[in-house]
Amino acid sequence: MATGDSFSEGLWDVPGGEPPSRTSGVDPALPVRGWADLLAGHLADRRAAHEEPFEYANLAIRGRLLEPIVREQLPVALGMNPDLVSIIGGGNDLLRPNGDPDALGALLEGAVARARASGADVLLSTGMDTRDSPLVRRTRSRTGVMNAHVWSIAQRHGASVLDVWGMRSLHDWRMWAPDRIHLTTEGHRRVAQAALVALGLEPDDERWDDPLAPLPPLPRYARLRADASWLRDHAYPWATRRLRGSSSGAGRHPKRPEPTQVRSS
Repeated sequence: MATGDSFSEGLWDVPGGEPPSRTSGVDPALPVRGWADLLAGHLADRRAAHEEPFEYANLAIRGRLLEPIVREQLPVALGMNPDLVSIIGGGNDLLRPNGDPDALGALLEGAVARARASGADVLLSTGMDTRDSPLVRRTRSRTGVMNAHVWSIAQRHGASVLDVWGMRSLHDWRMWAPDRIHLTTEGHRRVAQAALVALGLEPDDERWDDPLAPLPPLPRYARLRADASWLRDHAYPWATRRLRGSSSGAGRHPKRPEPTQVRSS
């Protein structure tokens, strides 16, 4: 069972390759997939070899803070008696000026303790390394503190950690959507492979974290034009929502609220 925000919902990974909306990333009416759905498919494939069914639910909703994830999504997930639950959030909290990684760590540890007490295995994730992001690199130090909490919590409670901070391939902008916050389809594919590794399983692609072949540097005018487009289409709408106290996930419901069988590929 997956709980979380846009990362686990799978924003920007639209099956079938439908073009994304210029300003919001994806048409809200289009289904999104993402690494958690891909991971479920990989696990279903491995269960199929033993003729065992595999069921999966995804409760993640874009824009969610960690507290609503823990308060609203986690009890529903645990009520489904899962073998494995992912509890991944806090990134939206750290984008806010008052985001406190120590308080978030305490909240996350309580959630992990509850999940482990129920008998479920838990998958956590580090935050991504934002050193190259013009929008969120100022949160890098706080993300580093949060990551330290994630590793400590995992060690204390026997959880697994998806280490996206350590992924070399994610330092390539071709893994990032035009909003420079969410992953592309290829980025989600690679994170799904990293999740298999985090769970102690063999990846399907042994080159899952190999960096892409470098591209020639963009001319200065092309970089400036790309930055101007990003400011207009993504940074400004994002900042406007923050000032208004609104969320991209307001009024949305989980895309896969009930456990349903995942077909093997």
